[in-house]
Amino acid sequence: MDAFVLLGSFVVLILVGMPVAYALGLASLIGALWIDLPLDAVMIQVASGVNKFSLLAIPFFVLAGALMAEGGMSRRLVAFASVLVGFVRGGLSLVNILASTFFGGISGSAVADTASIGSVLIPEMERKGYPRGFSTAVTVSGSVQAILIPPSHNMVIYSMAAGGSVSVAALFLAGLLPGLLLGAMLAAYCLYVARKQNFPKGDVIPLKAALKICGEAMWGLMTMVIILGGIMTGIFTANESASIAVIWAFFVTMFIYRDYKWRDLPKLVHRTVKTVTVVMILIGFAASFGYVMTLMQIPLQITNLFTSLTSNTYLILFYINIMLLILGTLMDMAPLILILTPILLPVVKTLGVDPVHFGIIIMVNLGIGLLTPPVGSVLFVGSAVGKIKIEALVKAMYPFFVVLLLLLGLVTYVPALTLWLPRLMGVN
Repeated sequence: MDAFVLLGSFVVLILVGMPVAYALGLASLIGALWIDLPLDAVMIQVASGVNKFSLLAIPFFVLAGALMAEGGMSRRLVAFASVLVGFVRGGLSLVNILASTFFGGISGSAVADTASIGSVLIPEMERKGYPRGFSTAVTVSGSVQAILIPPSHNMVIYSMAAGGSVSVAALFLAGLLPGLLLGAMLAAYCLYVARKQNFPKGDVIPLKAALKICGEAMWGLMTMVIILGGIMTGIFTANESASIAVIWAFFVTMFIYRDYKWRDLPKLVHRTVKTVTVVMILIGFAASFGYVMTLMQIPLQITNLFTSLTSNTYLILFYINIMLLILGTLMDMAPLILILTPILLPVVKTLGVDPVHFGIIIMVNLGIGLLTPPVGSVLFVGSAVGKIKIEALVKAMYPFFVVLLLLLGLVTYVPALTLWLPRLMGVN
């Protein structure tokens, strides 16, 4: 009955249109009143939920990504990718994927990736003869790399939702190979389609122009080197890398590229503050929700439910994947991470699944959810940028969903794919 009151009130509040963050907070209060928990305890959990040092990485990474996204980085990354792969048949689709790989390592946001890369490449791909649905689907699917390749904001949120027991640095390293593998799998499919449909080849860029393009892009790509290199070598932590990335992104945007006007900078900071504020409110209320859930022993009940179904680890992970895929179509990524991590982490720990490995499983599942209706935010951004109806875009996405599900299977059942690099670097 406790679970019905807490979870039922949350679902009802969502259905009546209340924002997820406030629904979490109000459901926590309802649950606390039901079990006679002092409301002061709930408020303390809200405050302590956001009073975590690791969360400092979120505003820094968001600001660094915004600076590079609006400062002309996406255009330069597209040009750089064109130098590398644009000359092959279907090269523009490969440029799209590779640009998403680079940009994902700077922005950490699938939405920003789709908006920035899509606005540059979708019209160009259509002009070169690529179907609009295919062009948009490539852009949207490639943006999932931003969730896996560091710096992913959602990995920081998962670390916090896991009680701080999972290292952000380990998650960053664990997501790198799956993210690159996704790019390679999408590229392989695009090459197959290009050969089958005889997509055009791109032009070979002259050496002098190519060198200039590479030189300009390297300034922005150094952001990735700062974030990954610093963490992998142990020179600084994830939080420190985020703050240094902001300084570097500001320097490159305002003094090297100089595409962004100083008078627009306060507006960018204002948008970043609004974004971070929403995330922090969500984290605070989710912490209180998780606290009430724990007192009601809901995670323990869920663990007992799964283990009573079967003792087969692979089968339980399959059930969890199905559940995450379904829920991912109904709710945005961050709230689901905050709600489900305290529930499911005890289940997988009982099965011997590494929390870092499970974190990447969650990222891939909910990343797919961002591309599916009815609430897939990346899908809607892609539809708007590509000027294509949702129905047509979803139809064009079918083969890309197959690729994404194949990646999910590999990540789920081949733990070495995620755990090899963190263990190699000695990051736990």
